[in-house]
Amino acid sequence: MNLYHLYGEKEKTNKMEQEIDTNELGESIVKVLKTIYDPEIPVDIYELGLIYDVMVNTDYEVKILMTLTSPNCPVAESLPREVEEKVKTIEHIKDVEVEITFDPPWSKDLMSEEAKLELGML
Repeated sequence: MNLYHLYGEKEKTNKMEQEIDTNELGESIVKVLKTIYDPEIPVDIYELGLIYDVMVNTDYEVKILMTLTSPNCPVAESLPREVEEKVKTIEHIKDVEVEITFDPPWSKDLMSEEAKLELGML
């Protein structure tokens, strides 16, 4: 499932080429997100279902909407910062904003099949 999409109103002369570049950038972002792990659960935050949306505009600015396993998560301060810092290392990314939401609250139902299998839940 691709959670990333293009947003913004800025027009480019070659819209198709820009869209392809943005999609490739979205794939790069997901690859980076899959290297970040919740310290309490041995599954990356993408497969864990903590990433709700990844938006990339035509200026290569990224907004990531994510949640935590609970509002009292011990990494509530450090995990969003880690996401921001790692995504900023991707070539062409100009800015990254990470927004935390608890609507909807995270549940095990948001985990991918891969994550459930890895945790012995299938």
